[in-house]
Amino acid sequence: MPNTAYFEHYTTDDYARWEGDWELIYGAPYAMSPSPSISHQRVAKRLLVLLDAQLQDCSLCEVLSEVDWHCADDIIVRPDIVAVCDVEGEKLVRTPELIIEVVSPSTVKRDERIKLELYQAKGVETYILVYPQERKIVIYQLAGGRYRKVGDDKMESFDFRVRDCPVRLEFERVWRV
Repeated sequence: MPNTAYFEHYTTDDYARWEGDWELIYGAPYAMSPSPSISHQRVAKRLLVLLDAQLQDCSLCEVLSEVDWHCADDIIVRPDIVAVCDVEGEKLVRTPELIIEVVSPSTVKRDERIKLELYQAKGVETYILVYPQERKIVIYQLAGGRYRKVGDDKMESFDFRVRDCPVRLEFERVWRV
């Protein structure tokens, strides 16, 4: 393993000057893939609509997609979907209660390992990985500061809370053709 002191380390100030779509994770730049596949976009849209409808009565919380989360001086990520409460201003700096990543072949390692550890460390209560090609969903919830797998595609639905608001994720509505 090479000495990490030899690697360049970027900050959010550097990120602000870059052209194109990037994520910055612990000072390392990650180029965003070309636009997502149709199945990726279809699933993300369905999840966004389902969650948004359920959080309409939750006055403090809202669902956003493709928003940059500025979570440290050297970390900016762009989850596919977030549910966040008490948003102030035009920049997302507070920790979302829920993050959903629609996993593509080019992002699988980042979503399953790097972001899982990052979101756990930052206190994201619920992290959901969605695999459109496999029609698979994996759900993690924070318990005692660590993620615990609490659901997968073998379930018909998953009930959880975003702050004080109940949410039900029905898998057949995500996969419908």
